[in-house]
Order: sequence, then C-alpha cells, then structure tokens
Amino acid sequence: MESTDQRTTPDIRDATSFNESRDLQQAQAGDTRGNPGRTGKRRVLLKLSGEVFGGGKVGVDPDTVRGMAEQIADARGEVEIAIVVGGGNFFRGAELSENGMDRRRADYMGMLGTVMNCLALQDFLEQAGVSTRVQSAIHMEQVAEPYIPLRAIRHMQKGRVVIFGAGTGLPYFSTDTVAAQRALEIGADEVLMAKSGVDGVYTADPKKDPSARKYEHLTYDEALLNDIRVMDQTAMTMCKDNGLSMMVFGMEGQGNVTQALLGERIGTTVTL
Repeated sequence: MESTDQRTTPDIRDATSFNESRDLQQAQAGDTRGNPGRTGKRRVLLKLSGEVFGGGKVGVDPDTVRGMAEQIADARGEVEIAIVVGGGNFFRGAELSENGMDRRRADYMGMLGTVMNCLALQDFLEQAGVSTRVQSAIHMEQVAEPYIPLRAIRHMQKGRVVIFGAGTGLPYFSTDTVAAQRALEIGADEVLMAKSGVDGVYTADPKKDPSARKYEHLTYDEALLNDIRVMDQTAMTMCKDNGLSMMVFGMEGQGNVTQALLGERIGTTVTL
C-alpha cells in the first residue's frame, strides 16, 4: 500500500515569479534562509597568484601546476574548495597601462589570462581524479560556466572543486578583491592566500632584513594602520567589514597547500 505522505521535490521550472524561482534555487542549494547551504564541511576560498602558474616565467609551467593540483586533490572529500587565480604569468593590467595601454583594455586582457590559468588547473585536477568546474565572470560558454554563486555552492556540496576566472568581469578590480568577494558570496569560512617565496606576513621583507619577524596572528586593523600589504586594501576592508578570516601561507614545502586547505595553521592568520 502506497503512503499518502510522499513528498516531491519542487521543480524550478514550475516557478511563477522571480521570488519563487530564487527561493527554489536556494532550497535546492540546501538553503531556505538566504544563506549559502552547508554540508557540515569546512569551506574555503584558495587564492593562487598567476606567477605561481608560470614557475617564474611567462606562460604555464606544467610541472608546477600539476604539483598544485595534486596537493588540492589530497584534500578532496574533507573540505569544500573554491579557487580564484590570477593572470600575472600572462598579463598584468596595471603594468600594461603604465606602459601606455588603456587601463580598461589592459585589465580585460588580464582577465582572459586568468581563464587560461583556470583551464590549465582544471585539466590537471581532472587528471588527479577531481571533478572540477570553471566559472567565468565573462561569458565564454564553450570553455566555462557563467559565474552563478548558487550553482558554485551546489558544485562544492557535490564534492567538486570550483575555479573562478575572469576576475569580476570589470576593470580596475584586483584578483585579491575578487577572492574576498567570491569568498563572501559562497559563504566561505576562510580565505587562504598562497604566496610564493614567503611563508607568512613579516614585520619587514625577510629577504632584505634578517631581523624581520614573522607574525603568527595579525588583525585587519593592525594591517591597515601599519600599511602591511597582506592583500590590497579594498580586499582587506571587505574581509574586515564582514568578519571573514584569512590565512597567508607559503606554497613552498611538501604538502603546504593540502595542510592549509585542511585548516592547519602554517602561516599568518588575519582576523578582526
């Protein structure tokens, strides 16, 4: 005998208004209160600079990107992972504009560079057995999904890694600011800033000043007041205003990326 208490999942195609459609999207993402749905796992936003992808050169260094992908793969199943990548191994909008190019056009070129890095990282992640989706702020349907926060959250709930490319899709915004904005929109617990050549935040440049001291913990107010460049000021202010913590760590060292993703304190933690 069939139960009379069977429930069916609402279909978003049956929505009769914008608000109903939005509510159904949130419900399907595990959220009925307007907050990103949670699975109980740690959710992080990993920021990777473009220079890392090139191994110090122009273009993509396959061995370097493969190594990053394998470390990210080692954290799969334990944590929900989203990634923002830079494009400095191809183009830097600010530098191009200093040499006479229109800043807006230069920034768009930089955005396209980030998408190339996204596709490279996606390829090596897939080779490592990690299902991966690229979302781009500039529409390019043949290679990437459009940026849709709720879809990104759903991908992460299903164990996929999501890589955000093309910045915000607008000029004048750094990828640091993109990392903070995306982290807030997907409900990340922490922003992880992966650095090359340094293992945290110091009182001075440790390469020039041997007496430089590493911070184990730093507040956003201290960083802003003392002009400590953890990330650009717009991004830091965004994190501070929304209570989003951050960890700055060095990529060098076996397993550092995996450790950071899993929540180990291996660098400098920045909080309110």
